[in-house]
Amino acid sequence: MNLSEELQYATELSRAAGAVVLENYGKVDRLLKRGNEAVSDADRASQRLIVAGLRRRFPGDGIVGEENDTGDAITFDVTNPSGRNWVIDPIDGTNNFLQGLGIFAVCIGLLEGGQPVLGVVYDVTRDQLYAAASGQGAWLGTQRLGVLKTPLADNGMLMLTSNLLGPDGKAPAYARRWLDQTNWKIRMLGAASLEAMQVALGVAHGAVTLNGKLWDIAAPAAIVLEAGGIVTDPKGNNIFPFDLNGYRGAKVPYVLGGPAAHTQMISEMRR
Repeated sequence: MNLSEELQYATELSRAAGAVVLENYGKVDRLLKRGNEAVSDADRASQRLIVAGLRRRFPGDGIVGEENDTGDAITFDVTNPSGRNWVIDPIDGTNNFLQGLGIFAVCIGLLEGGQPVLGVVYDVTRDQLYAAASGQGAWLGTQRLGVLKTPLADNGMLMLTSNLLGPDGKAPAYARRWLDQTNWKIRMLGAASLEAMQVALGVAHGAVTLNGKLWDIAAPAAIVLEAGGIVTDPKGNNIFPFDLNGYRGAKVPYVLGGPAAHTQMISEMRR
């Protein structure tokens, strides 16, 4: 599988969308969409650019996007759930973007047969582009990425989603334990894709996101997997291949990390 053309085009689209996002930084209002989630006209403009570009270059591929122009649904233009389908997060970290905290990204992923085979995460304010395709490694510019192979020990870094509430409206016991009873260095960025990139970089041992959606994990998963990491749900079960049939924005909680740290985190979460 050679995805060099797709990867190059996805990086160009992500940078173009990032320019649109940056142009609107600090200039747009907070809007609300389904479930009272935050959105902005910049999210929608970014997604329109990406979708238009993908439809021009790869008209036979499906598209799943976080936004639509009315806010009443996601974009789901998929005729073959087992085929090639692009998954878009036009601004990951919308609340950061709206509040003036410069930690947000544009994410473009490609699923083929439900597997994440390509991912681009563009850190807009830092102009850093993370990219990977199956068999081609994971990269930040010319730097090849690799996860940490060691287990979490004292002073190891762990990224946690900023929303830790479970279905019962409470943070799970393991999250409270990690915050209260370990010397791990817990960090929350408010942008799940950039938290995942710290794992691919070998900065953090692992990352946990409980309330993410498919667009939060599709692109980062491709990068972390190519960097030698493991991606599962919080019970240790495989997320991929992902079944797109009927997907309308359900949560996709995930845990990712280096091999040793991932095993350790799943064991901790099962306690």
